[in-house]
Amino acid sequence: MKKQHSKTRVFCQLSAAAALLLSANAMADEAFSADSKWMTGDWGGERTKLIEQGIDIKADYVGEMGANLHGGYNNDKTGRYSDQFGLGVAFDLQKLLGWDNTQAKIQLTNRNGQNISNDRIGDPRAGTLSSSQEVYGRGHMVRLTQLWVQHQFLDGKLDVKAGYFGEGEDFNTFPCDFQNLAFCGSQVGNWATGIWYNWPVSQAALRVKYHITPELYAQIGAYNQNPSQLEHGNGFKLSGSGTKGTVLPVELVWSPKLDNLPGEYRVGYYKSTADANDVRKDANGQDAADTGAAYRVHNSKHGYWFVAQQQLTMHNGDASRGLNIAANATFHDKDTNVVDNYQSLMFVYKGPFDARPKDDVGIGFARIHVNDDVRKNAQLINRDNGISNYDNPLYMPLRDTEYNYEINYGFHVTNWLTVRPNLQYVTHPGGVDEVDNALVAGLKIQSVF
Repeated sequence: MKKQHSKTRVFCQLSAAAALLLSANAMADEAFSADSKWMTGDWGGERTKLIEQGIDIKADYVGEMGANLHGGYNNDKTGRYSDQFGLGVAFDLQKLLGWDNTQAKIQLTNRNGQNISNDRIGDPRAGTLSSSQEVYGRGHMVRLTQLWVQHQFLDGKLDVKAGYFGEGEDFNTFPCDFQNLAFCGSQVGNWATGIWYNWPVSQAALRVKYHITPELYAQIGAYNQNPSQLEHGNGFKLSGSGTKGTVLPVELVWSPKLDNLPGEYRVGYYKSTADANDVRKDANGQDAADTGAAYRVHNSKHGYWFVAQQQLTMHNGDASRGLNIAANATFHDKDTNVVDNYQSLMFVYKGPFDARPKDDVGIGFARIHVNDDVRKNAQLINRDNGISNYDNPLYMPLRDTEYNYEINYGFHVTNWLTVRPNLQYVTHPGGVDEVDNALVAGLKIQSVF
């Protein structure tokens, strides 16, 4: 009799557990549910359980199409597609191991495809300064993009991060919702030639942040400058062989609320300790194109930046909707850098229509200026080679200023999928006056698995 009661009790316990599990599965978001944060859903509640235990699995996809509708260097119309897959895991080590105030992350990325800017929009001899498909670049390969540990000291005031990651994760950071590169991500890395490696490239790095007030912090970093990590096949390189120097950024970040609306303002400076060639002069201060001598070698290069983001309005009392403004500016060493200054201005309205409160519409304007000494150096090379005709294959195009414009509309299809058609207009692609202004149709897909 007791044995029968024991079996009944066990059966009841198993039934209750099964009911709880079925209840959890019923409440968990299913795959492809519009309300889910992930395309694959909550895996019957298991994904949320993992997060509660300190394991957050991250998988995402970005795809970008670009088609040259008019103008550019080659008006033979075509479409190009490039994309990026990302897979990573973020760890809360306090939950996992009991290590207070400690986090870690590992992230892999894989990029593929082609870019419309390389040979259709820009003259291949000069290229374009920006890119109509920002996700293109850094090789068709799998890369280790993040491998780091982060810890907070002094009640969270001091934050230290060490491992392998890029400067743009913490310094000169900026969102990447536009498709044109001039409006996407850390802009210093786009114009600081050959030293500041943005996503998906990682370097051995250390970043130290200190919160002066809840709204204001200062940070400093040290990043291994190793050009060999850009090479194909070196996506998982962790050794220091090939190191040329160190990139040292410093930044002050202020995050106020103006009229109870969020903003963020960044001002920073970087210096590279690696040798860098002059863009025009030789060791004696003469034009290297004339003397034939090697270009002067400088023992460093530097620059600074400013970023501002501010929400200006809310929509019918809803702070998640409204008009936002953003501005970027970078300035670079004129002795060694091809681009000496860049500026952009963007406006984004989130939730423009009551029927589609999570959509957004954006417009951006950018100016990218090539160092005058770079232009002068090209003029001297053409003169010394006896070439003055732009159509001569050996002619070195003269570059000045490129302007980029983009207007886009982000359709919030689901919580895990945004589709963003856009139109881009590029004036003087590559800064080359002889290249026709170009109209580009784009489509950006952002999805979280």
